[in-house]
Amino acid sequence: MAHRPRGGLLLSAMLALTLAFNVSCTLASPRIGNKIKSATFLSPEFVLGPGSVENRFYYNIDFPRGHIGLKSLGAEVIDEAGKPIPLHETYLHHWVVAKYYQRQDVVENNGDQKFQQADYIFGTNSGICQGTVLRQYFGLGSETRKTDTHIPDPYAIEIGNPAEIPEGYEEKWMLNVHAIDTRGAVDTWGCTECRCDLYNVTVDEYGQPLSPDYIGGLNCCYDQTRCKVQQGYGGARRSLYLRYTVEWVDWDCDIIPVKIFIFDVTDTGKRLNVSTGLSPENGCQVEYDVEPCGSANAVSDGCIHVQSTSLTMPISGYVIYGVAHHIEP
Repeated sequence: MAHRPRGGLLLSAMLALTLAFNVSCTLASPRIGNKIKSATFLSPEFVLGPGSVENRFYYNIDFPRGHIGLKSLGAEVIDEAGKPIPLHETYLHHWVVAKYYQRQDVVENNGDQKFQQADYIFGTNSGICQGTVLRQYFGLGSETRKTDTHIPDPYAIEIGNPAEIPEGYEEKWMLNVHAIDTRGAVDTWGCTECRCDLYNVTVDEYGQPLSPDYIGGLNCCYDQTRCKVQQGYGGARRSLYLRYTVEWVDWDCDIIPVKIFIFDVTDTGKRLNVSTGLSPENGCQVEYDVEPCGSANAVSDGCIHVQSTSLTMPISGYVIYGVAHHIEP
């Protein structure tokens, strides 16, 4: 897909795959005998006004429990009446669902919270990026609606296996929702691209100064920032939710477990054992730079940016399901 930015921007494109490997059962049924179960949940309420941003992490969310096989997970933003919100009003930058383990003796503190490191262990998928980068199980963005996430029979994502839960801990789930209210925006496209000038941001969410050549990206549209809106625009604040629907089956020997691998086009392939976060020393990144497009290039159709990478799978297997995510309006 060609993208014609109006300035240097940082974008992300990733591919999520589920792969099947050898299983312990002597023979797998072509169909899962267990009935598919389904449940729909709501995230905690978040309130957005014109130009405002939600990017919070909610822990211990409602999620199916027990030793089960996940078949699909879909989501969309809705209002208090359950009405879906169009993307041109609230842009769903991304949502992710990740697994973690919590000590059983920890006092529960639901919602957006800070962790005591010793009380929690974050789970990861099977991908080549670990640590804090791309460790989620599910996640999409503005393409969420009508994107099929169903994993075909006889495959499923195994969760809740007692043998894999650390002793003294219990399995729980986290949700991150990043949404931008673009009603009344002076530049809707620029707001969804997280251009720093439109957010009047010069430091990141931790108070660290941004590089002068950082034109746009996640460091400019973090939680509680606000994109520039038209003078005098009077749109009201409103309560919103992420509505997510999970489908699963009870686990049995007829199911072939799949593993999740997430690849990002920003990955440089570099790895250092001491580096697990976002840094130049760690090839696992989430953004890439798109240079400005000049008028001369536009005339010659030279304003097509191509980003590519080549990565090696650590093990072999069969691709069962794949989906791509590209942050773009």
